[in-house]
Amino acid sequence: MPRRTVVFGIDPGTRVVGYGALRVDPAGPRPLVAGAIDAGRGPDVPARLAEIRRELDDLLARWSPAVVVVEEAFAARNVQSALRLGEGRGVALSAAASCGARVVQYPPALVKKVLVGNGAAHKSQVAAMVAQLLGLARPPEPLDATDALALALTHALRREGTLPGGLGARAGRAARPRPARSPRPAAGEPRD
Repeated sequence: MPRRTVVFGIDPGTRVVGYGALRVDPAGPRPLVAGAIDAGRGPDVPARLAEIRRELDDLLARWSPAVVVVEEAFAARNVQSALRLGEGRGVALSAAASCGARVVQYPPALVKKVLVGNGAAHKSQVAAMVAQLLGLARPPEPLDATDALALALTHALRREGTLPGGLGARAGRAARPRPARSPRPAAGEPRD
């Protein structure tokens, strides 16, 4: 990564979206911002998604990241929850691609493996490790913000080759980031 690269992490959702940005310096990653967008719990999903998109656009314009890391989808037990998560991911991926940054995705288990050494680690363990690695007195709140910082930190550590002690190279190379791809048109649909 070039000097002073900004990596921005997004933990997507349709009600609460975590975000966190790091500056990657030769001395290591430094936190810039972490927080959450709370779009409320109203029944109007399109309005919530529009609010999330507006706020993500503002944050991405402010921090001008070179890379945006979005949490990859995982298997949900509830079909309705999976659909909602997909809607939130779509908004996050769209905002990230629109800001001109490189967009990558990591599954939650990889982030946990890289930061904690256990792909099934609890969110509180990930939060504690994020705070420790970034020299914070305590993890950012809410956990959605910590999850977003964990995504950005995972990318920074894997790219810089500076994995936390005890993890070894295997944890950092478990999987390569997957660039976001545009969906392919269905048969018979016009291509842009």
